[in-house]
Amino acid sequence: MAEIQISLGDNAQAAEILGYQDKYLRRLQEALKADIHARGGELTVSGEQREVDKAERVIEHLRTLAKSGVIINTLTVNYALAACEEDDPQVAAKLTETIYTTPRGRAIKPKSFGQWQYLQAIDKHDLVFSIGPAGTGKTYLAVIKAVLALRQRRVQKLVLARPAVEAGEKLGFLPGDLADKVNPYLRPVYDALNDILGLETAAKYVERGIIEVVPLAYMRGRTLDDAFIILDEAQNTTPQQMKMFLTRFGQGSRAVITGDITQIDLPPGQTSGLIEAERRLRDIEDIAFCYLSRADVVRHPLVQKIIEAYEKKWV
Repeated sequence: MAEIQISLGDNAQAAEILGYQDKYLRRLQEALKADIHARGGELTVSGEQREVDKAERVIEHLRTLAKSGVIINTLTVNYALAACEEDDPQVAAKLTETIYTTPRGRAIKPKSFGQWQYLQAIDKHDLVFSIGPAGTGKTYLAVIKAVLALRQRRVQKLVLARPAVEAGEKLGFLPGDLADKVNPYLRPVYDALNDILGLETAAKYVERGIIEVVPLAYMRGRTLDDAFIILDEAQNTTPQQMKMFLTRFGQGSRAVITGDITQIDLPPGQTSGLIEAERRLRDIEDIAFCYLSRADVVRHPLVQKIIEAYEKKWV
């Protein structure tokens, strides 16, 4: 048995790390195989050496985030628990780096080690596949990197494409012109742009053609030079569509392809272009594949539990 004392700093920082009425402390006690007791700003951790060391890494992770101004919440605690399994001792420091500040002044930082690795892959590779469940920030982070590349003049335009596939529903006839019919499928991409750039700036860039948000079918026959191209919901492409997309980007361009292979809306029996691309391209050195998991979910904490429940075999 081992025992250590950990100081959480002043009372305000201790209260933030432990949570209202020790809510986060109870979460740590549930997740770690060690006894953790708090008295004021001091923690006593006891148990097997391996578990005590793990608890120390998690608590130090939370202290680093709190000192840098990151708000501690249930998701932050869950990320810290997941990060303690990583070999990299600098995980917490990497999650304090602001990658973008929105027009409203909100600092965007990677919330999990998986997100940080994804951002690094985009910086280092011209073609990146990001595969993972809903809510892991696949599209949002890609759009941030695309906007940064545009502002730094490393590319001249952004192209965001999505297959127009109904999510298991037959919507029937939709009124309006072609734009009115396809815009509902592209709404999530517009939402990300509006949040990252602001409504007016995003609309101005779209109007000038600096940013294009298009159905995947509109990509056929084009060659895109000096562009940052994002294909969202790629699990709903056919192999032919995926090959068509992959052969679009030209000199000076880079592409990010995102998708969730657990939510494929193609007709039964139809192979997903994302799954086939993963099989065919995984051994090409210059292409990066990033796999996010429920530990990287940045939505409501319940989303992590819902994904976990659906991953289990039905009994």
